[in-house]
Amino acid sequence: RLEEFLKKEVDLELSTLPDFEERVIDVSEVEQLMNSINAIPAPCAPVINPQAPNAATGTSLRVCWGLFSDDTVECYQLCYQPVSNERHSDGQAEHTLKVKETYCTITDLLPNTQYEFWVSALNASGISPPSERAVYVTAPSPPTIKNKKIRSCENAALVCWESRDINPVDSYTVEL
Repeated sequence: RLEEFLKKEVDLELSTLPDFEERVIDVSEVEQLMNSINAIPAPCAPVINPQAPNAATGTSLRVCWGLFSDDTVECYQLCYQPVSNERHSDGQAEHTLKVKETYCTITDLLPNTQYEFWVSALNASGISPPSERAVYVTAPSPPTIKNKKIRSCENAALVCWESRDINPVDSYTVEL
């Protein structure tokens, strides 16, 4: 019987056409409402902290910042460049880093050099305005002692050294 049934040709054409109404539903108000519920505002500008004591070596700086609001932040964009005495110095490259935390240690810097830092906060809605700019300074390189010029006697010693830094150093501490 199955074989006979499969041999029959079946007409699948509908005898009447379905009658559907064509309706256009306006969901723009619902979309706006849904978007307003899920939208988070762009963050406010972070506040960059002044340089902390012992936050520098000759080639690195630890930079910290914070937010004064409860903004949702996915990451931060930290920018820096060496401070230049020239007004329009094109040779001073601006560097940008993406950071997840509210601090960052920047390495491979020049000793005894001023760097200008600023930071922005980012989330899905956009980027904040940049923070105020803060100037940080790397520590000077240790001086080179001139061994051939060292002189001493019973009650005194003469020690000479020279700085390896381009910028002048404020003071030195001699330890005995």
